[in-house]
Amino acid sequence: MPSRVFASKGDASQIFVQVLSIGLEIQLNLRRLYLKVRGGSDFQGSHMRDLENGRKKRRFVAQLNHLLICHAIRRFSFEVKEASYTRLCSTKKILTINGKFPGPTLYVTKGETIIVDVYNTANYNITIHWHGVNMPRYPWSDGPEFITQCPIQPGHKFSQKVIFSEEEGTLWWHAHSDYSRATVYGAIVVKPKPGTTYPFPKPKREFPIILGEWWKQDIVQVFNDFRKNGGDPMVSDAYTINGQPETFKLKVVYGKTYLLRIINAALENILFFSIANHSLTIVGSDGSYLKPIKVDHITISPGQTIDVLLEANQPLLLSQYYMAARAFSSNNPNLVPFNPTTTTSILQYEGKVMINNTSNSLPSFPNNSLPSFNDTKASTNLISQFKSLYPIVDLPLLNNVTTKLLYTASVNSLPCGDEKKKNGSAKCLGPNRNRFSASMNNISFQLPSGSNILEAYYGNVSGNNLPVLLLTPSVGTEVNVLEYGSKVELVLQGTNLLAGTEHPIHLHGHSFYVVGWGFGKFDEDKDPFKYNLVDPPYQNTITIPKNGWVSIRFRAKNPGVWFMHCHLERHVTWGMATTFIVKNGKNPEEKMLPPPPHMPKC
Repeated sequence: MPSRVFASKGDASQIFVQVLSIGLEIQLNLRRLYLKVRGGSDFQGSHMRDLENGRKKRRFVAQLNHLLICHAIRRFSFEVKEASYTRLCSTKKILTINGKFPGPTLYVTKGETIIVDVYNTANYNITIHWHGVNMPRYPWSDGPEFITQCPIQPGHKFSQKVIFSEEEGTLWWHAHSDYSRATVYGAIVVKPKPGTTYPFPKPKREFPIILGEWWKQDIVQVFNDFRKNGGDPMVSDAYTINGQPETFKLKVVYGKTYLLRIINAALENILFFSIANHSLTIVGSDGSYLKPIKVDHITISPGQTIDVLLEANQPLLLSQYYMAARAFSSNNPNLVPFNPTTTTSILQYEGKVMINNTSNSLPSFPNNSLPSFNDTKASTNLISQFKSLYPIVDLPLLNNVTTKLLYTASVNSLPCGDEKKKNGSAKCLGPNRNRFSASMNNISFQLPSGSNILEAYYGNVSGNNLPVLLLTPSVGTEVNVLEYGSKVELVLQGTNLLAGTEHPIHLHGHSFYVVGWGFGKFDEDKDPFKYNLVDPPYQNTITIPKNGWVSIRFRAKNPGVWFMHCHLERHVTWGMATTFIVKNGKNPEEKMLPPPPHMPKC
């Protein structure tokens, strides 16, 4: 199926504007003729004078054009289907969108609303999440399975309205059910509104660079095995760049500047990324612009996006340079296994090159700029350098917090259960032969079955009492209720209950300001004095340092049900998640919009 179904900006709406403009000209000429016949020689009405003025007429047509574009909702078609792909000399069937891996890139304009028709022709349930899109007042299309919707079952369709608002830059979309996001993902490019530009010189070209993981084994089997045995999942066999372990090639021209939109779509690993002999200038992250930062590598967590400018200024010695990515892991690899391989792709200079590669030479590798796997300092050097480019709009949020929360993020264990009892021989593969678990505030989140939290809440939204489903305080479905307009400070604290590690935390429905971070235990009397309340970065995903903390602030102004979870897939599967309910405000524009007519059924 084609990814775009309906006419784009340059088609029907432009034709209509041209026809209307011609119609206005005809009306003016008829009016002139009428006045001439009657002996009139001048227009007295200010409205007609404005129309005759060429500048104002052009402004009117431009405004009308923009109005039509903004209200002409474009539709995209996503077919969830299996397709065969060969990587690492082996072939297997994977879930894809429209048969593509990675899936299609969505190009939208800031403030635009689109509809994505998701057709599930595969054999597995699926949901699609629009990562970093805040979806104002409309959680129905947000996508997390059993949180805001039931999954789209095989043979069914769900038309998802995706509402863009303040975001500008790079976001992404991905499956949000089980491990299906291993192959079901793609980029979202949010362009500036008409009449505005990037806050940096326009690059020659732009390229999505999506980092991922590849398993030779069927990913459904990987998921089922570790859920059954209670241990760690099988580590991936390779990391990928735009779906390829080592064959992707990016072509550039000497002297030009390029915008790389880098996304970490990996399931389990924070990644380092670098390009040999080239520096990168960071200009944005998570759909928000940053003050420029010049670096020789980046550290990017699962779920995060980083926009960088690349100057093609190194053709004198070689025409090819490796782009490389490898995992960061602060843990003992014998205790917490990970894939230690490095994936590469090639930056290829086109045109005139003073000295070309010989047939036997290899591209230059970023030996000096790509950190080693356990370089903690390199992994955290960006978190304190990120600063918002523009002045903070919501100043009261930074100076007058009304709701203070502290959440711990932990890896735990639970009794093995039925596997441990079966014939007295089956044991789980977690610590002490139990099964791995994870939690927030020592509650291991469990997805509800047979329903979803949003529908359960929406059915009771007229009153103040929550349904019984949402009141269960156990290893189960935890929710946290926020009043509309609350100015929230949330401190996320890592722990060392079993083994401390990093946790990239993603909040649905809200972007937030990262005002502080540190190692060790958060000190509420001292650490707030070190907050950045001037130009903190505006993010949707932030990583808690190992055994450390991070403090974020956001205004709860988006009514609905919103998931918050670790973006390491094994951790969210084990239960490192929670849910926020933002209550309706008093005014109509502060209330959740009603659901679409055809929500998926459980």
